[in-house]
Amino acid sequence: MKYSANPTALSRADTILSVIFDGGELSATAQQFDHAGEITALIKCGEISGKFGEIAFLRQNNQRLVLLGAGKQGEMSERQFKQLTQKAIQRAKESQAKIVVNALTEVNIKERDLYWNIRFGLETIAADAYVFDQFKSQKADANPLQEVIFHAQDAQAERAVQHASAIALGVKFAKDVANCPPNICTPAYLSEQAKSLEKRTALLTTTVLGEKEMAELGMNAYLAVSRGSQNEAKLSILEYKNYPNPNAKPIVLVGKGLTFDAGGISLKPAAEMDEMKYDMCGAATVYGVMNALAELELPLNVIGVLAGCENLPDGNAYRPGDILDTMNGLTVEVLNTDAEGRLVLCDTLTYVERFEPECVIDVATLTGACVVALGQHNSGLVSTDDELAEALFNASVETQDKAWRLPLSEEYQEQLKSNFADLANIGGRWGGAITAGAFLANFTKKYRWAHLDIAGTAWLQGVNKGATGRPVGLLTQFLINQVK
Repeated sequence: MKYSANPTALSRADTILSVIFDGGELSATAQQFDHAGEITALIKCGEISGKFGEIAFLRQNNQRLVLLGAGKQGEMSERQFKQLTQKAIQRAKESQAKIVVNALTEVNIKERDLYWNIRFGLETIAADAYVFDQFKSQKADANPLQEVIFHAQDAQAERAVQHASAIALGVKFAKDVANCPPNICTPAYLSEQAKSLEKRTALLTTTVLGEKEMAELGMNAYLAVSRGSQNEAKLSILEYKNYPNPNAKPIVLVGKGLTFDAGGISLKPAAEMDEMKYDMCGAATVYGVMNALAELELPLNVIGVLAGCENLPDGNAYRPGDILDTMNGLTVEVLNTDAEGRLVLCDTLTYVERFEPECVIDVATLTGACVVALGQHNSGLVSTDDELAEALFNASVETQDKAWRLPLSEEYQEQLKSNFADLANIGGRWGGAITAGAFLANFTKKYRWAHLDIAGTAWLQGVNKGATGRPVGLLTQFLINQVK
């Protein structure tokens, strides 16, 4: 799909999306198409009044005009605007539109400007166009829509198209990897996708560590999780360097990449276990962000780490009661082998110390407890650094890729005490999302750190089952803001 911003392209399009505000007030574009009073006539006969969600059609000079009710000008929320955009673009596709001028740019979203109007619009259209049918013998019908032109043009509009296009691409790559079945998307496959990024930009290089190298480094907690699987664990490190000072400290993004998680010996229930292919959505997110970064060529140093692994039951699998030596020297008593993500991450978070990072953000489908606490709308945010937490929260508000900060005080460490080791790998029933973050905090003392628990936001269930690509938007916006 091609996206651009142009205020003079109305004549090029076969379909124009425009709005009518409450009370029959015409937007500027609608006024241009009312020269013979056709739209006014539709309002007078009650076909459309401008109430939010109404829709009407008009054909004029071989063009289709899709008219949408937008309610009162200046009172639309971000969510309503996305719903309106989705409705408009679906109707345009139903009419076999190929080139669309999107004049929803004339809608004022509460406390937002033109940049965010276009950002939200483009990202919504891209999400609506996404199809994953690689493993179907009958492919989905081709999307007739080829081009969307936003009815605006200035530096702000062009920047919005650039940013949103890169983020939409990153989201697509994240979804494609996450939706891939676990017999295809193994840790090795994940590392191959990371290596493929080198072909797209000279700014990025990739290193992959196998189990032999990880064993030499003492990453025993990580490797314990992998012991029950025939698929070797792979740690992929993507180094992006584009800061004017190449020696500047990098921002490090770490993604949990459990390409399948059966729970190990603490076996998960059979129902919905197929969805545990999504336990690598943290790694998929980091991969998506690195793709967006390659498009934007931001002047930053960023390192993305994909911690690929499988957790399966086997005669060689690690057990409840085992005590593991981690890379940083702390010992961990395993009380539940289904709390494996934190064991993979703790060694990875120790490994990234060597980069002397500006900050580290890990992303993981870590706990069902986070879904209980925040539902499927907000990712959980835990951090030992208030400034970093605020920057991530602000990026979540800007993008509406929502996150909510959970507390992290010393009391939660009490729940992780073990009679036999330095730490237990679970902290009991209460506050499970927080105690998981508290566990990771023990391995992040040498840098600024934040953790995003995306267990509730990374994929949808039911008839709409599939990866969401979250929080690619949040993290890419965070990086954009670091340039500012």
